Amino acid sequence: MKTFSAKTEAVERSWFVVDAAGQTLGRLASEIAKRLRGKHKPVYTPHVDTGDYVIVINAKDIRVTGKKMTDKIYYRHTGFTGGMKEIQFKDELAKHPERVIEVAVKGMMPRNPLGRDMLRKLRVFAGAEHPHAAQQPVALKLSDSK
Repeated sequence: MKTFSAKTEAVERSWFVVDAAGQTLGRLASEIAKRLRGKHKPVYTPHVDTGDYVIVINAKDIRVTGKKMTDKIYYRHTGFTGGMKEIQFKDELAKHPERVIEVAVKGMMPRNPLGRDMLRKLRVFAGAEHPHAAQQPVALKLSDSK
């Protein structure tokens, strides 16, 4: 029996829409990362992008457990000396709720060109509307443990 290896041209991609309202950030991000990589498919091949497109709506209504709302801090650097910037989770959620999910998913993706290509298939929106109705995305129901 020969080992199957998926070809980039033969991969069939689907579109999924996920409602983030009331979902826990980490559990949601891990499921999204799994869909983007294609690990839910039987044709999964580590060196080929076999994943699907994922649309996340209602990013502003995401939740976290414990004291992460005030204790979780995002860091970035401007590139200049002493240019370290930090922002609390609650402030980032208020200003840019899309970034919160994007950063969480990015941390679960491979750190290479293939991982960056997979991350381009993620579309995150703060509200309930998205401009991808023409792709006929399928609603993806994720169960949250709490």
